[in-house]
Amino acid sequence: MATSKEHPAVAAIRIGKAAKVKVAVSDIDGILRGKYLHRDKFLAAAEPYPKGGFGFCDVVFGWDSGDQCYDNTQATGWQHGFPDALARLDLDTARHVPWDNNVPFFLGEFISPDGSAYPLCPRQTLKRVLARAERRGLQVLTGFEFEWFNFAETPQSWADKRGVAPTPITPGMFGYSLLRMADRQPFFNALMDEMAAFGVPLEGLHTETGPGVYEAAIVFSPALEQADRAILFKTGARELGKRHGVMPSFMAKWNADLPGCSGHIHQSLSDGKTNLFFDAKSPRRMSKLFESYVAGQVACLMEFAPMFWPTINSYKRLVDGFWAPVKPTWGIDNRTASFRVIAGSAKSMRLETRCPGADVNPYLAMAAVIAAGLHGVEQGLTLDAPPITGTNQGAENVPRAPRSLIETTRIFSRSEIARDFLGDSFVDHFAATREWEHRQWQDAVTDWELKRYLEII
Repeated sequence: MATSKEHPAVAAIRIGKAAKVKVAVSDIDGILRGKYLHRDKFLAAAEPYPKGGFGFCDVVFGWDSGDQCYDNTQATGWQHGFPDALARLDLDTARHVPWDNNVPFFLGEFISPDGSAYPLCPRQTLKRVLARAERRGLQVLTGFEFEWFNFAETPQSWADKRGVAPTPITPGMFGYSLLRMADRQPFFNALMDEMAAFGVPLEGLHTETGPGVYEAAIVFSPALEQADRAILFKTGARELGKRHGVMPSFMAKWNADLPGCSGHIHQSLSDGKTNLFFDAKSPRRMSKLFESYVAGQVACLMEFAPMFWPTINSYKRLVDGFWAPVKPTWGIDNRTASFRVIAGSAKSMRLETRCPGADVNPYLAMAAVIAAGLHGVEQGLTLDAPPITGTNQGAENVPRAPRSLIETTRIFSRSEIARDFLGDSFVDHFAATREWEHRQWQDAVTDWELKRYLEII
């Protein structure tokens, strides 16, 4: 029997007919790891702390995207035997999965035995940054945009091709195309309609320039909810794709001759009533708070870079002359800048951070950009550099971003600002995972090397 204080989502399952519940947590790379729970197991896990929660092997923070265990991490690893960590369900994330017989679904996060936030948990890392904003009376509102390629492949067909020459679902460079939308109409409509039913409403969906590329904008919301929506969107798109013979890829850049895929993050700060970025009396309509927030992101771009360029491939997207910005620059409605100020009305005034790629862990990318902005606010930084115009005009003397994961990881590891906002345990662990990623790439023999050296050298 449901109690009067029981969460409505739990009460609905207690009195309903669902025999199982699907739950998931984010690993370091932003891959959802999950399982089905028997109804009774779920009801026990949904009890308040310290009774509730359930064990989830902490290897989700101890291995990479290919399930290879790190050999250089301290908080988790073979030396600890990969015990269970305590996962707690966030009951406010309750939804049903339309394409999985409407099974109830919940996101979780990790806590330490004493009930405090588990320091390696990506969702808890974002919550740590948001709590700092809240202590200043600031509510962070955000919106994610993703670009991604779609291929006429299955995991098996891709394995049979040995990772070479995926087939895009449509040919040619055709952005904003009504014609290309019709080529995979059932999949396209499923993204709009079933994502909305899944609690991930899309503001817009269209084709981007490139063979088989789509772009989706997720409806603006408070930052934690937006990060939840973003990670669910990436997983949901892949699951929906299976039904339609489509394999979506959020890889930053799969082909050197084609544009990369972004994961832009729109942001504004509110006091709960008004947009604190807007000042009608300012020539740019930017408040001093907004200028400090932008200045913080300009100043701290490299301090947090591995959190929005997290893979070896991320840096292949940072090519001069393509759409991805390569310098810490800002501009007024300039899509070639890293930080695009959208100087609209009191309702629409916001910042679009255009640096991240589609390969991000949404929790970590959002934590990074918000932390950088808050650093500017806390330090009262001023926006001294003028906005760029055209394509990086005015940024001739601004150094470009490093072109490798190991370079940005070393900067991140030494960053006192990152440690202040994210904690030493997280910075040390995340830096170690990125160093591991770099070593795996160093050991790999690529097809580029074979084509270049096998016959001639």
